[in-house]
Amino acid sequence: MGPAPDPGSLTIGAFARVSRLSAKALRRYDELGLLRPARVDAYTGYRYYDETQLDRARLVAWLRRIGMPLARIRYVCDLRETDSDAAARDIRAYWIQVEAETAARRDLATFLIGHLSGNPAGKDVTAMSSSELSPPSSSPSSPGARLGLRYAARSDRGLVRETNQDTAYAGARLLAVADGYGREGAPASEAVVEVLKSLPGTGPEARDGGDLLSTLAEAVEEANRAVDGFAGSGTTLTALLWTGSRLALVHVGDTRAYLLRDGEFFQITHDHTVVQSMIDAGSLSPEEAASHPQRAMLLRALDGSEEMARPELRVHDVRADDRYLLCSDGLFTAVEADVIRGTVAAAAGPEPAVRELIELACHAGGADNIACVVADVVPL
Repeated sequence: MGPAPDPGSLTIGAFARVSRLSAKALRRYDELGLLRPARVDAYTGYRYYDETQLDRARLVAWLRRIGMPLARIRYVCDLRETDSDAAARDIRAYWIQVEAETAARRDLATFLIGHLSGNPAGKDVTAMSSSELSPPSSSPSSPGARLGLRYAARSDRGLVRETNQDTAYAGARLLAVADGYGREGAPASEAVVEVLKSLPGTGPEARDGGDLLSTLAEAVEEANRAVDGFAGSGTTLTALLWTGSRLALVHVGDTRAYLLRDGEFFQITHDHTVVQSMIDAGSLSPEEAASHPQRAMLLRALDGSEEMARPELRVHDVRADDRYLLCSDGLFTAVEADVIRGTVAAAAGPEPAVRELIELACHAGGADNIACVVADVVPL
């Protein structure tokens, strides 16, 4: 028999009861480095926890209840130990993203209910949210104000690659970044952006989120067909379509979109890559992912295949003074997140922002093509 537990220590069963985490979950969190026991008995292998670990355990339980991935929970818990305010800001950024995704599903569900019942979307359908959709041509933070976009786009070959396969585009209705790969990656990325540029105009009257997302989904299918002729090649895509009051997002692959709002900067897309799936599962840390041999392997892309990868589609409400960044991995794999945030926040406008971001990526070695789009939501 091994030595008795230290006074005040709790067995895994007792700790599970007071923390409201199961013993199975505690063993899993130990393996992931999220919540390690204070001591493991060398003879029996029993895990013992200290009462001082209850705060972290309860935070883990609460964050799991709101659906946060384990890897991000570990980050928030570690951050809380040194900067509680920063941890709170990260939770806020996460929840803003969850609410945006929920709103998109709400719009699509309303559309589908109306479509399948034979009624226009939204007619005779019980409200699925406590708040109304934003009125046309208005901002939630400034009712009645007409809004528009001020934008800039650039792509650069970088310092290593022989060709530039990235496409960046910014216009009054569309913001888009596509990162091509394969022998004909450049024409592939150009082709998908051209398809989105040809979408019919969407004005302030485009209030039906489900219908808008359905239009975008069809456009992505057409874009995928446009890639079919480029054998062995494909592209990622991240684009925002302006409706006059909201932005509709379409995302496939590892190009990204970020939002700067009220001083907070957060990623509003989720990478469709092998390493990101491992991070989400808690089997890989973000630090380990940076040097993982499969870090560039995509789970979703537009490659012309008949069974097209499912795109991420949703609608974002906008506010005056929002600033959006769309970029390829040539930026965020070369430049640290804090530096990107600081540059985007400090730039006097979209054009200086894209120029400075590309210069930073080149200064960091420019190992890949770089594409950047920056757009400000401004009162008209």
